[in-house]
Parts: sequence; C-alpha cells; structure tokens
Amino acid sequence: MAARTSPTQRQKRLGSEVRRMRTEADVSAETAARLLGVDRSRLSNIEQGLRPISQDRLRALSQACACPDEVYVNALVDMARPAQRGWWDRYRGVLPAGLLDIAEVEAHARRMRTAHSVHIPGVLQTSDHALAVFRVVVPALPEQEVALRLAHRLERQQVLTGASPQEYDGVLHEAALRMQFGGRKSARQQLEHLLAMTEMPHITLRVIPFEAGAFPGAGQTVNYAEGPTSQLDTVQVDSTHGPEFLYGEAQLQKYRSHLDWMERIALPPEGSREFIHTVARSL
Repeated sequence: MAARTSPTQRQKRLGSEVRRMRTEADVSAETAARLLGVDRSRLSNIEQGLRPISQDRLRALSQACACPDEVYVNALVDMARPAQRGWWDRYRGVLPAGLLDIAEVEAHARRMRTAHSVHIPGVLQTSDHALAVFRVVVPALPEQEVALRLAHRLERQQVLTGASPQEYDGVLHEAALRMQFGGRKSARQQLEHLLAMTEMPHITLRVIPFEAGAFPGAGQTVNYAEGPTSQLDTVQVDSTHGPEFLYGEAQLQKYRSHLDWMERIALPPEGSREFIHTVARSL
C-alpha cells in the first residue's frame, strides 16, 4: 500500500501514540521495526500517520512495550481498524482539510466541552448565523465555497441531533450572545435556537456574564473532545491559519483547567437559559 500524502488528524494521532508507546517503553526503532516485520522507514511512516498499522501489529507492539493500560490499547486498536468513509469525506479536496479533521474528531468523541467568547459554537449555529460568519472571511470566499462550508457545518450538527447524540457541555461568554451576526433578527433567531437545543438532555450551556471578570484563555475558542480514555483526548483551537490540534499531556491538563475555571464562574444552566432569554428579548 502506497504511503499517504495527506494523513488525517486521526491518522496522525494514531501514529503519534504508536511512537509514544514505543519511546516510553524505551524500545528502539530498530527493535520495534524488527518485531513488526517492517523496515525502519516504514515504521517512521507509521509513526507519522503516513502508513497504517494493522490491529495485530499494534497489539504485538503493545505487548512488547508491556503497556499495562488495556483500555488505552483497545482504543488504539479500534483507531487502527480499516477506516470507513465518514460523511465529511465527501468534502475532501473541495474544503480545507482542517474543517474535515474537526468533523472527524467530533464524530469520534465521547463528550465535547467547548468555550467560546465571540462566536456561537459551529454545532449550534443557525444557517443565517453561519452564512454571516462565512461572508466576512478575508479574502472573500467564492459563493460556491460558502455554500459548501454551510452544508458541511450543518452536517456537523448531527453529532448532537443524530440517532446517537453525544454529550455536550459548552461555555459561552455574554459577548458571543450579543454579537449580531446577520443583523438583529438573525441574532434573535440564533438565541432562540440555542434555547431550543438546551432543552435536549444531553446539551448543557453555561453563560459567563461580563460582570464575572477575567478568566484564563479569554478570547480563545476551545473545543475539547474527550476520547475513550483521557490519554486520547484532543483539544482543537482556532488560529489565523486554521485549526490546531493539541494532545500533549501538559496541553490537555491546561485546557481542562481552563474549562473547569470557566464553568465555575459561569451561571448555572437554568440561570444561563434565563440570561439567554433576556438577551433575546432585548433584540
């Protein structure tokens, strides 16, 4: 099988976990390659996500590394399962790969925790709100790409509205509620949509009012995807060049602390619903 030229974020992550397992066990690349029956070049490609690793080889490596965490190993073996095409693959080659990676990470998450200071989370946006966001991109997007991004964004929402919805805990700053993307009517409809979504038992929103003051990471968008085990959690943050994905142990702990802090100073869910009602009535 030829090496991949553009591995997905999930493929890169599996490769990085293979390398971490090997290095933490102090198993050399030469030893691991010999154990797996491949050359060092192929092992390097596996660890970069450029080539797949079979489930049998992954289990053999975990045994050689004496990895004691069975839940973690089973999760990696599941990641190594031959990939089934996801709905996001229909957009491959026509939308930036980072957008597809976000959808794939969300689709495999056990639970999502998010924090937004200015924007409404993509999985909770109305069509009008999303269109208003896409039409202020610099440089301007062609209308065809705007339409594709809108379709992709709406399909992402099936993680919350599909047959097996995931648990979602979001923190929104008051500033995000008061931003009138698309005008007053569109903004009011967006807030009404938030209220409707929070009636679902698996969706929780908390609002940080202006008066709550400072908090870590103010202004930053954080999407924290919980994996089958905490080592496989993923943080996605926005940058001017597109989404960035972080999963170092210190990075995960940092963003867990950020989200915990923000949840502590936010209004409770019922108080947040009333706050959103109040802002919506003012529009």
